[in-house]
Amino acid sequence: MPYTYHHVIDNNEIMSKFYGILPVEQATAMLYFHSKGMAQELIHNLKYRKQEEIGTILGSIYAHELINSDKIPKVDYIIPTPIHKKRLQERGYNQVTTFCEALSKELQIPIENEVLFRIKHTKTQTKKSKSKRAEMLSNNFEIKVKDHHVGKHYLLIDDVITSGATIEACAKALLEIPGSKVSLLAIAYTQ
Repeated sequence: MPYTYHHVIDNNEIMSKFYGILPVEQATAMLYFHSKGMAQELIHNLKYRKQEEIGTILGSIYAHELINSDKIPKVDYIIPTPIHKKRLQERGYNQVTTFCEALSKELQIPIENEVLFRIKHTKTQTKKSKSKRAEMLSNNFEIKVKDHHVGKHYLLIDDVITSGATIEACAKALLEIPGSKVSLLAIAYTQ
């Protein structure tokens, strides 16, 4: 598999991508995403062909890599990048859920689904430029903060980081929580 090994590199490509844009603690991706590559096939099967077990398998594999790394900071909650309720009804599931559940089980970090919400339904962004993606995502996410959310370190998880617009919009929303910190993790990263 096309592993990135970002979890053992201090200033990896994702950290560089968000440098000066987001104050992230750490950022990593499991695999490199290439057109017609293995990661693309796995993600497409997970996302569009209802093969949710792929997320479980990948999450378990990556959790074992992360456990053996001293580069991943201690986090309080895992946050799956939310999808809009209309998309959830269409697809039937959030494609990162099983990946997050496997990480949660292996790393003993709870998942928090009640803080970050997608409030606008948008069409797929796969063919859009970075500026168009950012424009589409402005004000797409909101937070609902409770006392136990304040001052926590969140591990935000997405399936693929391409332009970074989705995960950036989510992270910015989470960083509105007083005293919060955010780290980023993706199943795959497009170079």
